[in-house]
Amino acid sequence: MSVDMIIKNIGKLITSKDTGRPKTKKEMNQIEITKNAYIAIENGRFIEIGEGNNYNHLVNESTKIEDAQGLLVVPGFIDSHTHLVHGGSRENEFLKKIEGIPYIEILKQGGGILSTVKSTKTASEDELYYKAKQSLDKMLELGVTTVESKSGYGLELDTEIKQLKVANKLDKNHPVDLVHTFLGAHAIPIEYKENHKGFIDIIVNDMMPKIKELGLAEFCDVFCEEGVFSIEETEYILKKSKAMGYKLKIHADEIVSLGGAELAAKLKCTSADHLMAASEAGMKMLAENYTIANLLPGTSFNLNKDYANARKMIELGVPVALSSDYNPGSCPSENLQFAMQLGCLGLKMTPNEVLNAVTINAAYSIDRQDEIGTIEVGKKADLVICNAPNIEYLMYHFGINHVNKVYKNGKLVVDKNL
Repeated sequence: MSVDMIIKNIGKLITSKDTGRPKTKKEMNQIEITKNAYIAIENGRFIEIGEGNNYNHLVNESTKIEDAQGLLVVPGFIDSHTHLVHGGSRENEFLKKIEGIPYIEILKQGGGILSTVKSTKTASEDELYYKAKQSLDKMLELGVTTVESKSGYGLELDTEIKQLKVANKLDKNHPVDLVHTFLGAHAIPIEYKENHKGFIDIIVNDMMPKIKELGLAEFCDVFCEEGVFSIEETEYILKKSKAMGYKLKIHADEIVSLGGAELAAKLKCTSADHLMAASEAGMKMLAENYTIANLLPGTSFNLNKDYANARKMIELGVPVALSSDYNPGSCPSENLQFAMQLGCLGLKMTPNEVLNAVTINAAYSIDRQDEIGTIEVGKKADLVICNAPNIEYLMYHFGINHVNKVYKNGKLVVDKNL
């Protein structure tokens, strides 16, 4: 047998093992380290992982041999919560944030999500595509090989479809794989402020069936928050979406402890995201149901708010993932590496826990665990070579890009040596 590619001379190969469920408790701190490793790749997938030069039996004249130069290799990072496709930016709200004006107040003034909705509606599909591609290029350069992308800046059918079409087009044209989420329930349009039911009827009866018919989204998400969608409204929308074949996500307990974590567990959502204000009872329910707690420390950093209680969640057995929450308002940064570093500095997670949170647990949070998240035989050959001696260095040396090379489906897509 021969292979397409051998990556040899890996200083340390660090990955987790997929045991058939997300990592919890002490497992979150467990990784496997192979020194002086090699990886064999065929047809875009890992087919052998070993040590030293024990790969000779796999080599023929057509095998490409790459030298990792003694550097660190980890699985491709997964950013499992982003608002990738949107128009405009919101630097006009920056001073308000510095002055301490609450986000909900900015939203009431027509800012926040509603401001981005206006920009997204007026932007053409090409404009949205070009803007999102620039962000996706940055993410790839930072080692991200899979991204979840939400709609939610339309709040009406045509613009929601426009966002999702752009994301689907990027998925076809860009090296990064995209996972698509419908977030029509992201905010209440001004004209429906006193008529939530009227807008929810449009989401459930018009938007969700059409988007499902067009095959534009796999997941459905709802922003469950005080002043946005209540627990009862969120449950109604998510139950309807599940009946249509959507998988479920929820923006839960970000600002106020409403019981979003409890609802996520009750409905068996794939993930509950944010959770800065989640109750301990909600955390216990998430643990019992293996619902992923997808934490977004960049948002806490940017809004100068408390971080989610990751240590309590891990202690209780909640599987934790980390994401950037890239969006134009609460976290205008594509830098998942910085979110990882905040995972240590703000959430008090260990470097090993953070790595599992952006690889195998992140894969579970988008239902891609069979394809990505670990460097194991049979999975997609998504990997990052880092200019670092160990995983601790990635977290310790913050604010820079540690990527040396990125391979997606076995192809070299980023090379900082060029």
